[in-house]
Amino acid sequence: MQLDPVLVESGVVFGMVFSVHYAVWNQLSWCCIALAIQAFYVQHKWDRLIRTGAAVFQFRPSANSGVLPASMVLPLLGLALRGRCIAVGNVYMERFAMVITVIGMMLALFLSLIALGITRPVPTNTCVIAGIASSAILYTVKQTLTVSEVIEVLEVLLIFVYLSLILLYLLPRCFTPGEALLILGGISFIIKQLIKRSLASPGNADPLMYFLPVAVLGLVLLGMFFAVLFVFMESETWSASLFFHTMTAVLGLGLLVPWLTLLTQHHPITWFLHFITETNTRLWLIGFWAALLLLAVGVVMHQNSHRSTGSKKHQASTTVRKYFHLLTVLTFVPGLALDRPLLQLASVVCLSALLFLEFVRYFRIRPLGPPLRHLLTLFLDERDSGPLILTHIYLLLGVALPVWLTPASCTPKGGLGGAGGLVPYAGVLAVGVGDTVASVFGSAVGEIRWPGTKKTFEGTATSVFAQIIAVVVFLIADSSINLNASYSWVVGSITMVAMLEAYTLQIDNLLLPLYLYILLLL
Repeated sequence: MQLDPVLVESGVVFGMVFSVHYAVWNQLSWCCIALAIQAFYVQHKWDRLIRTGAAVFQFRPSANSGVLPASMVLPLLGLALRGRCIAVGNVYMERFAMVITVIGMMLALFLSLIALGITRPVPTNTCVIAGIASSAILYTVKQTLTVSEVIEVLEVLLIFVYLSLILLYLLPRCFTPGEALLILGGISFIIKQLIKRSLASPGNADPLMYFLPVAVLGLVLLGMFFAVLFVFMESETWSASLFFHTMTAVLGLGLLVPWLTLLTQHHPITWFLHFITETNTRLWLIGFWAALLLLAVGVVMHQNSHRSTGSKKHQASTTVRKYFHLLTVLTFVPGLALDRPLLQLASVVCLSALLFLEFVRYFRIRPLGPPLRHLLTLFLDERDSGPLILTHIYLLLGVALPVWLTPASCTPKGGLGGAGGLVPYAGVLAVGVGDTVASVFGSAVGEIRWPGTKKTFEGTATSVFAQIIAVVVFLIADSSINLNASYSWVVGSITMVAMLEAYTLQIDNLLLPLYLYILLLL
């Protein structure tokens, strides 16, 4: 009998859940375990809905729902972050981490409620399990959170509901239910925090904190506005393209720049120019990154030139795709070692640029839209089944999220001790090194396949070994990392995430760095 890869994936996720609760145990721990159990049952209902075409929206085919691994990310992240905040005595961030945990639970319960509501016949056993888990979570929330914190959770849930209704309708087949929970839940949380800080009294805040949320909100508004507008008008004409660029400039200069000025009491453009020219190291890093960007463009043009000269090969090989993973490692490692604030800002700028270019490609905005559609089709894979091409954006998100999420206010002056020193490197390890090595070596020399999947034992073993070597290199290059006696925890965390990579059908570029980040944060 063939082993079901979804069951193995679930087993790995449960192993990570118990690992987190072994290190951090509080009043919300039982709720997280109950949530994981009910998500395991609901995941099978979502899988059946997707197979039979009975789901409310069109989700990404050739993948399971991924509800269990996605449901546990935010709750576990909140618990791990709370442990770090307790260690340094930051009461405000401790409460904030608890809110993150509860928000993750509520979003997962809402997704479960949708599945149970549209499944026919009604799954009695799953409804009972979900009801018990929901009751335990709601009771604990009542005893744990204040009224204002509960309102904050409900506001995020409301934004999530509206975003899901709009974006899942506009972007069919782009996400699985789990990916939608993770991505739209994160966007909803960012928007809520931006609104909350905008309504508070303006202060002399660090502009670096606000570039990401303002950029996310601006891109969401831009995408939704033109997705609706171009339903009623042709997008490929020069007049429509001119209108697109004009409205983008109006949104950026007329709304986002004044908003950033109000939040930070600094003009963002002036601050940006001063920030990037503040030291010679930053100028050298920007020059190095510009050279890597030109190299990436050269790889794309070179691959397309082979296709245009009569080659029968219509898709780039796995090895060619992993060139971009290598370029990402070369981009992030120097930034992490030399200037993390600059890397944080540069990754936000890069994310904004990639999403904007994807809008240009999707809407066929002249002059770059048609050429981008031609150039990027060579790098499509089975996960790009919807109207948007997102795999390269997921790659950037995977390596950048640990940098953005590193808790500066919960970090001691000497940096996070033990495995926590590797937290900003979680994306580079899981995606840049681990996933790349597993894919290249697995396809080249792999013979022993993991049961029920195309991934190989050789690829996974080489992935773990390569990440351990990378950790040694980071220890030598970055003096702020001091693992102390946590080597076994680091190796165990890397191994569990490598096993998840071998069995998951979700977007590994997004899921693996988050789980490795959580485990290292403990």
